[in-house]
Amino acid sequence: MPSTLYAVSLDASDAKELAAFWSGVLDRPVDDGGNAEFAAIGLADDGGYPTQWMFHRVPEGKTAKNRFHPDLVTNDLDGEVKRLVDLGAVRQNEVEEGGYHWVTLADPQGNEFDVIAV
Repeated sequence: MPSTLYAVSLDASDAKELAAFWSGVLDRPVDDGGNAEFAAIGLADDGGYPTQWMFHRVPEGKTAKNRFHPDLVTNDLDGEVKRLVDLGAVRQNEVEEGGYHWVTLADPQGNEFDVIAV
């Protein structure tokens, strides 16, 4: 049987704080019991969402570009980028390539992610 994606895990300086940001991005609640050490989105779900998100406190800060990052899609790129920046994301780059248009953002703790127009 092949592997299946269970969760996306992000390192954080404050897991609860980063989970709160991603909760706003995804419009999904942070699971009860989250704290600075560990927080999650979707682990308490009964299968209603395909992917869980976990946030783990680590002692070291981010020092380089992510080797893995989430890609989000939207039918209103400008509006969604504005919404995410208002939540605390930082705009990094905008690209139009191969028929695709996306904006790279960073969450409040520096983790990059893309928002792609569909």
